Amino acid sequence: MSDPTVLYRAEAGVATLTLNRPESLNSVNPAMQAELKAALDKAGGDPTVRCLIITGSGRGFCSGADLVGSAVLSGGVPDLAKVLDETYNPLIRSLRDLPKPIIAAVNGVAAGAGANIALACDIVLAARSAVFIQAFCKIGLIPDAGGTWFLPRHVGRARATALAMLGDKLPAEQAESWGLIWKAIDDDKLMGEAETLARHLATQPTVALGLIKKALSAAETNGLDAQLDLERDLQAIAGRTEDFMEGVAAFREKRPARFSGR
Repeated sequence: MSDPTVLYRAEAGVATLTLNRPESLNSVNPAMQAELKAALDKAGGDPTVRCLIITGSGRGFCSGADLVGSAVLSGGVPDLAKVLDETYNPLIRSLRDLPKPIIAAVNGVAAGAGANIALACDIVLAARSAVFIQAFCKIGLIPDAGGTWFLPRHVGRARATALAMLGDKLPAEQAESWGLIWKAIDDDKLMGEAETLARHLATQPTVALGLIKKALSAAETNGLDAQLDLERDLQAIAGRTEDFMEGVAAFREKRPARFSGR
């Protein structure tokens, strides 16, 4: 039996998903796509999991699609629309729709779809040695896996256009200064900081965090009136949670809140 392409570990409310094809810088093949989607579904359905970390094994986060081993490119004209519909698009939707916070701990190169899988997460931490590369133009393609949606929203159209058309490496510290990621961290401290942050988020009001995620995603395309209506509807849901009642009680009693995630 071959080794799993995604390692799954759950502990103290945090599920850690590790991309596990280090010999190819964790390039994505069909097995990894399926296993990552299954791992997200597993974490999403486990009420004891209240935060996720996605990282890579070895010296890279994810180098994008596995072009060497891809059956799509083995003769004839590939049906890339079908590939995206069946693989990357459902994966990106799963990351964005999961009602729990997801941290990307980018430990090395994040290229092509690998970069955009990281950007689909909620909080992106990156080792200082990490680089982000929209490598699609190097093989005559456009950014996919949400790249054309994430890039202009994070860094503006001018920078997004240059990143997509040039395919240059973007170092982690520059990615932080441009607002593409949350923080660049010393390499040896990356996982420690990611785990500390994840453990904190796992003690917070999970339903509210999921609703924050939903509201911010909708704000990218909503007008103000639609967003105000959405805030009203989501706040009504948050206001019916046990965590809201606990938060109010803790505020009144001047003590730390003990959120249950319900």
